[in-house]
Amino acid sequence: MDFSVLILYLASAFNPSMENITFQYPTSLFLLCLALALVYALIVYFRDKKQGDWKGWTKWALGSLRFLGVTLLASLLLSPLLKRFTSETKQPIVVIAQDGSQSVSVALKDQKETYTEMVQALETEFAEDFEVKTYTFGSSLRPGVDTSFQDKVTNISGLLKEVYDRFSNQNLGAVILASDGIFNEGANPIYSGTKLEAPIYTIALGDTTPQKDLILKRVLHNNIAYLGDEFSVLVDLQARNFSGSRVNIELGKMVDGKFSQLERNEIRINKDDFFNTQEFILPANVAGVQRYRARVTGLSGEASFANNSKDFFVDVLDTRQQILILAGAPHPDISAIKSELEKNKNYEIEFELASNFTSNFKDYSFVIMHGINPDVYAGLFSSLNASGIPNLEIWGAEGKPSPNSLIPFNKKGGDANEITVFLSDNFTYYSISDELKNLFSKFPPLQSPFGEYKPAVSGQTLLNQKIGAVETDYPMLVLGEQNGTKKGVLAGEGLWRWRLFDYIQNQNHDLFREFTTKLVQYLSTKEDKRKFRISLPKNIFKENETVIIDAELYNNAYELVNIPEASILLRDGTGKEYNFTFSKTNKAYRLNAGVLPVGNYRFTARTNYSGESLSFNGQFSVQPIQLKLFNTTADHKILSMLSNDH
Repeated sequence: MDFSVLILYLASAFNPSMENITFQYPTSLFLLCLALALVYALIVYFRDKKQGDWKGWTKWALGSLRFLGVTLLASLLLSPLLKRFTSETKQPIVVIAQDGSQSVSVALKDQKETYTEMVQALETEFAEDFEVKTYTFGSSLRPGVDTSFQDKVTNISGLLKEVYDRFSNQNLGAVILASDGIFNEGANPIYSGTKLEAPIYTIALGDTTPQKDLILKRVLHNNIAYLGDEFSVLVDLQARNFSGSRVNIELGKMVDGKFSQLERNEIRINKDDFFNTQEFILPANVAGVQRYRARVTGLSGEASFANNSKDFFVDVLDTRQQILILAGAPHPDISAIKSELEKNKNYEIEFELASNFTSNFKDYSFVIMHGINPDVYAGLFSSLNASGIPNLEIWGAEGKPSPNSLIPFNKKGGDANEITVFLSDNFTYYSISDELKNLFSKFPPLQSPFGEYKPAVSGQTLLNQKIGAVETDYPMLVLGEQNGTKKGVLAGEGLWRWRLFDYIQNQNHDLFREFTTKLVQYLSTKEDKRKFRISLPKNIFKENETVIIDAELYNNAYELVNIPEASILLRDGTGKEYNFTFSKTNKAYRLNAGVLPVGNYRFTARTNYSGESLSFNGQFSVQPIQLKLFNTTADHKILSMLSNDH
């Protein structure tokens, strides 16, 4: 309680009826406080005979002070509450919101200056009796009236939400909305759910009369396609007042800023209010972000040619893996494995005999070695280990394992054993369906080399050996990692029998396919162990979006560090370069590249750490947004409904 409040309380203490103080207990108890204070003062100053020498005014003065002090302290036990009332008169707020989009510029034509003067006059007139707030809305909400009309986005529902958030708890008198009613972002403002208590008055701009025009309304497509696939593109064409005309819709790719036609369809317009959807099937034959353009041939007399074409981007992902099956000799296992892997469109399978192989293992994503004797082809195994390519080794019935195999084994003689399998309880690398789990114990036996097996000491065992009726801890299929490379070892051949048995049992190969594809998928998936990495939230940005790029740097223990500086070079399709330096965050890097021009960009990020030069390459694209000019007819109906609903 500050001094002024204390004075107020003291002034009110002896007048409980004052409106600026209340007690949480009955006011009548204040009389008890007075009585207690009076009794205490009398006892202290008038009962003691030793104070008889004091002058009369001294006793009364000290007693009165004691009486006031005790009264104050006792009354505080009644939990007093001081009230202070203030009043402030504010003028009602009037919000003037101006649509700053390009379509409004077209609607006003050569009357922009006159219209601007009218808006300023309106603001001046309202300022006499109201507090006027002016805003321009489009790609963003910003204060003031911007009459450049360059925004390519209009979000009316977003405007209403912003006004509600800012002024719903204030004295909002009215909202004046000046727009042509055309929006191309956000929800329909009629159904946005934002209910302002204040009325909305609309200034309807533009012409609602349909003009002669060809409009590519929409282009529907997948944002992502896979290399080698085909994808569908749907193009919506709207034509007004061109009945009897013929036009061509062309679809092509933009290469170095030039249009390269891929497909072309001719359309006959048979009525004034015409709408048609054309479907095109395009091949995804080049990896990376590809820029395409749909366009319609223009006709004389059109209101605008700006809405006759539309660009779109498709990110073509190359997820295919080059899988090599290398065998010591032809074998039915190879056909069984190859036939199932080929059903995955992301796998490209190549078969080669070990005696004829002259290629480089680094040209492949995954290698299956079947029945290859390491004594005869020691060089192949040495090259495979040096390449760091993940692989699966399948032993021949009378063969032997490669050096440092995941399955400890000492070969004894040249005979082969027939071994059935059962699923290990400790396998956790990936999930297996219950149907496949039950089938493992029923599969025909595999032909495994005869010798001394021991439990695996590294990796995880997927299948163990069952000799006769005895389940052992000897491994049959082990998955693991050596020197940072994923490896698998199957100690036997005869998988073709499993595929045939699956068909006999289930009339399909689904469970055998699950076994082979999950095995290969796990082993062939490579972890990203690069020490310097770049990540983007997406590969395709809109032209009004800020491009954010994150970077991470790891030391030899794979701990995040950001000690050195990191830079990045962006290069667009015309060769123009943009150089940036990353900002350091807590333990990483971040770059805000701002809003970039439309186009495809390739980048190279670089840093130097512990004397090692590190780099990372990638690409992204900035695509144009659908212009407001794609719609040349104002929509005053929406404006009318907004006014009526408020």
